[in-house]
Amino acid sequence: MTEREKLRNGLMADIQDPELQALLHRAKSLLPKFNACYLHGPGYDSLLHELVPDLGEGSFIAPPFYCDYGCHLHIGKGVFINFDCVFLDGADIYIEDHVLIGPKVQLLTPQHPFDHIERRKPIEASHSIRIGEDSWLGGGVIVCPGVTIGKRCIIGAGSVVTKDIPDDSTVAGNPARGIGRNPSQ
Repeated sequence: MTEREKLRNGLMADIQDPELQALLHRAKSLLPKFNACYLHGPGYDSLLHELVPDLGEGSFIAPPFYCDYGCHLHIGKGVFINFDCVFLDGADIYIEDHVLIGPKVQLLTPQHPFDHIERRKPIEASHSIRIGEDSWLGGGVIVCPGVTIGKRCIIGAGSVVTKDIPDDSTVAGNPARGIGRNPSQ
């Protein structure tokens, strides 16, 4: 199993691995160019698709935007990601169709070792994040490693999501707690 496969599957991986470093360098060289663009300005579309190859039709990311790899992002159609978001995509991040993501949202897949001696090593694991279709994450939301947010959910601004959220839920707070159910169609 390669270090990239380990990282994407929740196993501790050497993040100084040449393949991972090349992918990281690729994204880090594209991000300044993308972040210098205006939304829909010259070069925006081509840079966005180069940074995030799995981008659905009609989806937009407002610069500035930050990620580790970009190639581990899977964004459905009709998604809007507002400015200043941080997606640490060591593992895959799946954003289904018609999701709205507010400014300064953080989707964080990395998990560092709990043991303080192990944390000195250049290793980490990552756990996938999934956001279900038609969900809305308010500004400043933080989603922790391994979390799945169901379909048609509303996550209140500033919430820290540490556990899975079922379909049609409205949650808010730190940690995020249920405050209601959304009427489903």
